[in-house]
Amino acid sequence: MNLKSPEFINSVLVFSAVGFITYLAVSNIFSKADESTEGDDVNTRTGMRRFISPARLLRLRLTVALFMAVCMMLILVASGVLNPLIYIPISIGFGVLGFWLPYWYYSWKTLKRHESFENLLLDLTTGLASGMKSGLALPQALEATAKRLPDPMKEEINTVLREYRLGIDLAEALTRLNVRMPCEDLNLLVTTIKLTTKSGGSMVEVLTKMVETIRNRREFQERLKNLTAQGKFEAIAMSAAPFLAFILLYIIDPDLMGPMLTTGIGWCAFGAVVILVTIGFLIIKKIVTIEV
Repeated sequence: MNLKSPEFINSVLVFSAVGFITYLAVSNIFSKADESTEGDDVNTRTGMRRFISPARLLRLRLTVALFMAVCMMLILVASGVLNPLIYIPISIGFGVLGFWLPYWYYSWKTLKRHESFENLLLDLTTGLASGMKSGLALPQALEATAKRLPDPMKEEINTVLREYRLGIDLAEALTRLNVRMPCEDLNLLVTTIKLTTKSGGSMVEVLTKMVETIRNRREFQERLKNLTAQGKFEAIAMSAAPFLAFILLYIIDPDLMGPMLTTGIGWCAFGAVVILVTIGFLIIKKIVTIEV
């Protein structure tokens, strides 16, 4: 293994230079987009933009991609894989993986925040019904309920109330909330409030019925979640089985499994296994996922 060979040095320099120049070029292109979001109110941003601006996310993705690609190249070369036709494609593959990791992370954070919001909708509706039964108007009931609820519901309701105090109609502010946090229960609640306000019906009675409707939907969703939990566990177990078997066999006989980590063919086989396992996991997850 000659790390000082001209071929290896040229490959590393070209690979690193192309990655670094790409990073700088794309960062400069999107720098103005990043500056344009600095004055935005965080509470009015939707999706991933609540956590990170698109330009900053892109720079982070490029940084992680370049870092993972270079690290994988060094690992492969240190393992004795000196053929550029092997370690460069594998390094690029890990770079692509690194490019998507930040996006998946912030998508996960956005999804978790959305799920937390949905889980608090029943408490919000119950609080509104109780507040209006005690004689409060809808804005006052919203404010009193928001004080008792944790984030993210508290943040979103405070945003609605702030828009209402700035002169925006309460129905419009609630519609904007539904745009920021789209879900079926919230859409039903907002539509019900808007129709009841226009028609002059009993808001307390309507909200009480909404509480029962949302509670029944949640119970059905929990039963459905329990029924599909076994399929999701099987998907995780089947995906982890090849890697656990490899670790076990490597512990038992390192000489037998060593070529998987020290040869180009071994790394290619390892990459093929990762791709096939990922495809299988996504297929099983798609089968057992039921939208309600």
